[in-house]
Amino acid sequence: MLLYNVTFGIDKAIETEWILWMKTHYISSLMNTGLFVDYRMYKVLTHDDDTSVSYSVQCFAKNIEDVLKYLNEYAHEITELHRETFKDKHVAFNTLLEEI
Repeated sequence: MLLYNVTFGIDKAIETEWILWMKTHYISSLMNTGLFVDYRMYKVLTHDDDTSVSYSVQCFAKNIEDVLKYLNEYAHEITELHRETFKDKHVAFNTLLEEI
């Protein structure tokens, strides 16, 4: 099993709006690709900043081929929509982890 993780830093001023958008647009777009078998979304509690909050969106894939297909065929469009929607009010980075 592979874990494709995206960690977001979000301005606190848009946190509620961002969470709703993530649940109704971003995560559904990821899952509708059919390449992930499950997901989780977590708030990062160790983040210590007065102006922003961090979240982790974790998507689980059966194999590397599914992750690569997502990255090659879907990631750009989904990522760009998120960037356009939240412009300069977020930062994000991805990590790929393998279950041991």
